[in-house]
Amino acid sequence: MDQQKTKKLRQLRRRCHVRKSIVGTPERPRLTVYRSNKHIYAQLIDDLHGVTLATAASSPAEGLKSGGNIKAAVLVGKKLAENAKTKGIGKAAFDRGHYRYHGRVKALADAAREGGLQF
Repeated sequence: MDQQKTKKLRQLRRRCHVRKSIVGTPERPRLTVYRSNKHIYAQLIDDLHGVTLATAASSPAEGLKSGGNIKAAVLVGKKLAENAKTKGIGKAAFDRGHYRYHGRVKALADAAREGGLQF
């Protein structure tokens, strides 16, 4: 099989393994992380209603020039926690997707915890 197809299948398997026990509710939404090479994105999602409650990203539209590093991930985590507080959200279920919990993903989670979100 093609290497790219194999990689996508492994990622899908890991993502399903992580998400099978996580469901976002209005009281405790799911905090999802998407990590590209240049940027990192985070959302708080209510799965019961299919609504995104809060977002944060390291894109230039958010005011960051470089988004592919740990420093940007920390800023995104703090920004997301700040956005969640304004919407009255204090708890979240962390969904790392198919990414390992280290580096930028861990930095984002730690910064969100420091900002006041509880996982």
